[in-house]
Amino acid sequence: MSLSPLSKGAASVAALLVAIAFAADAAPQSPSPTGPSPAVVHPGLWPVATSPIGLDPIMEKRITAMLAQMTVEEKVGQVIQPEWKTIKPEEVAKYHIGSIENGGGAVPNGNTHATVKDWVDLIEPYYQASVRPGQNVTIPLIWASDAVHGHNNVYGATLFPHNIGLGAAHDPDLIRRIGEVTAAEVRSTGMDWSFAPTIAVARDDRWGRTYESYSEDPKIVAQYAAAMVAGIEGRGATFLDDSHVISTAKHFLGDGSTDGGRDQGNSTVSEADLARLHGAPYVDAINAGTQSVMASYNSWHGTKMHANRALLTDVLKGRMGFDGFVMGDWLAHGQIPGCTNSDCAAAFNAGLDIFNQPQDWKLLYANLVRDVKNGTIPMRRLDDAVRRILRVKMRMKVFEQPSPANRSATYRPIGTPEHRAVAREAVAKSLVLLKNSGVLPLKPTARVLIAGDGANNIAMQSGGWTLSWQGANNSNADFPGATSIYEGLKAEIEASGGQVLYSPDGTAPQTPDIAIVVFGETPYAEFMGDQADVALHHDNVESLALIRKLKAQGIPVVAVMMSGRPLYVNPQINAADAFVAAWLPGSEGAGIADVLTGKRDFQGRLSFSWPKRPDQTPLNVGDTNYDPQFAYGYGLSYAAPAVTPHLAEVADTIRYGEKNVYYSKGTAWNGYKISLSDDAQHRMEYVGTQATLYGSAALTVSPQDDGALHAMWNGKAKAALEIGAEKPSDIAREANGAMMISLSVRVNSAPTGEVRLGIGTASVPVTAWLKTTSTGAYTALAVPLSCFKAQDLSATPSVARMETSSSLDISVADIRLTETKPGAACPAE
Repeated sequence: MSLSPLSKGAASVAALLVAIAFAADAAPQSPSPTGPSPAVVHPGLWPVATSPIGLDPIMEKRITAMLAQMTVEEKVGQVIQPEWKTIKPEEVAKYHIGSIENGGGAVPNGNTHATVKDWVDLIEPYYQASVRPGQNVTIPLIWASDAVHGHNNVYGATLFPHNIGLGAAHDPDLIRRIGEVTAAEVRSTGMDWSFAPTIAVARDDRWGRTYESYSEDPKIVAQYAAAMVAGIEGRGATFLDDSHVISTAKHFLGDGSTDGGRDQGNSTVSEADLARLHGAPYVDAINAGTQSVMASYNSWHGTKMHANRALLTDVLKGRMGFDGFVMGDWLAHGQIPGCTNSDCAAAFNAGLDIFNQPQDWKLLYANLVRDVKNGTIPMRRLDDAVRRILRVKMRMKVFEQPSPANRSATYRPIGTPEHRAVAREAVAKSLVLLKNSGVLPLKPTARVLIAGDGANNIAMQSGGWTLSWQGANNSNADFPGATSIYEGLKAEIEASGGQVLYSPDGTAPQTPDIAIVVFGETPYAEFMGDQADVALHHDNVESLALIRKLKAQGIPVVAVMMSGRPLYVNPQINAADAFVAAWLPGSEGAGIADVLTGKRDFQGRLSFSWPKRPDQTPLNVGDTNYDPQFAYGYGLSYAAPAVTPHLAEVADTIRYGEKNVYYSKGTAWNGYKISLSDDAQHRMEYVGTQATLYGSAALTVSPQDDGALHAMWNGKAKAALEIGAEKPSDIAREANGAMMISLSVRVNSAPTGEVRLGIGTASVPVTAWLKTTSTGAYTALAVPLSCFKAQDLSATPSVARMETSSSLDISVADIRLTETKPGAACPAE
């Protein structure tokens, strides 16, 4: 389909069809009986968008005929999207399912090294089930994936820098080319649809999704939204051809504006700012032809976006003229007051067209059929949603093209040298030089020491949304064809006649001419990356100590920091001779070598303001009393050098660690405290020295040399070891995201009776695990948060509690929330 303007006559018909469709969808609905009254929205004050595609009268007539043949059940199947792990191919035909997704880490056969063929072999049977003969209307299924920085769920794919780095490159054409490469690799695996681009405007860098934002400036985000949509979907004659896929502009709306930078939180910005700052990129995405928009988890003035009819329908579909479909986020509809994950007419009536229901989709299906038949959901609303889905499918020509295994673009190589060259260029252009005291570029014949825990760590380079949701537990072996920062530097330095020494801790048999220390944040995604400030927490002390140790030996140091946000690191900047913000560069670490060796000059300029204190957030260009450490747009280069003065250092930073880490390395983090208690109301806080409960001394806790807690129950009374904060904790989001409470435990002496692990007042038995786990080694005791539904997880007094009246001797080295593993289940009572 061409993206050229419609003829005058066709445009008039299309405009009429838009008006009719919108009028039907915008008909008044009964207000939700629960939840706050929504903030007033004034659609006329919002910007107008115009899709370049336009409605095709012949296509719309065809859709109308199809709708007339479809049963309610067939229509409902089109508006539900399960994750493939919870549905069998034969159920696609039975329930008329219109689309399927693979979430982060949902890989074929649980194999993160699954090949392109493995992916196609997974998808093909689901597609074939959707076109099985004997249906009233045959509607091919489409497959979606979170390809947010390349086809990042697939082994061997090209991984681009996360959006925050791309924002610093200030190169829309590069973004378009990245979209094209990503779409080609998605098509290779037989998929049709990418949940990208994220076009959030992050305004508080404490937010764990800041790295998914191109900039704090909506102008950059809007420009990039158009470029990425054009790259993913194609344009003109290439629009949604066999080398392009459906794009998804997300998350509508205001996800980057929540109070305190809290993921899935509440935004209280004015309507004017919501439209000006956060709505602007959607205008450009629609103008570029995006076919899908994903609704956001967050609320605006207390109303969940998935329930906000005024914004989803009146603004997005009405004022902005969006004629594709609105996709839900993972179980987000279940967060609406009065809704559950399997029962939520309110979201559909608000304007949601496809439910993202990866789990209990059959019950949702039954409830939607019920709601349509009893009038809770008007038939015109269901027809509008299905019309939008069919419209996009027809634009993609899914009714004419063969099955995934037989398409011309399937099985094409991924991670090719040509694709990786685009990623390497993106890495080089994204780097921002914050300081250079004449030590860069590296001298060709220099002896260079490469140090730091990020130097040879492709997982750290790639960050979250990489082979799994959180991007954790990956090693270099999981990235065939990729290049670590160390490997890229080694190749370039040795090619120019220099020498490379590699030592993560900075020790070396020879004295180097210069050292490069690579450090930064470890991978995280979504709420797992939320912070209480904007200080670097992971290895903060270690990285600074390493830089200072090398400097004390008279060795010049180049600091390279990988991070998903601008951070307070003034001590590291002061200690180093040069400092480079490398963001999260992805699979092509050689792009960093290209710039440090002088093959390329630094081009990157900050698309986010850089803080001078850990508590200096929100911090955005244009703020009253704007006073950053490095201003928006800052960046040095070899061609334009400048002296970076000594920066003020904050004496004491807030004591916070990685998000959702409660105890590690002998320290309770993030305001959490460990305590001992028993049924006699005795309670004692553990402060790092031996503590014994009063009375029966039922529990004794003491520190170990390795930083673990040594806990001994004597069996004389019921006693508990627990960890919690002064105020109740809200881990409901984490439960919704399928996280687990995980304790690293060494069993020194097995229990003689029942032991229970709890959160708040809810608990499960872990006796069998403790009795069967071998002694002498630390092992992860992990239980899904969903096992503790009896506790209100939005306000739980403790996040972990181990209780027994038997004797038990264990050591606990770590307590945190972790990503769910395949096969995780609740312990049997």
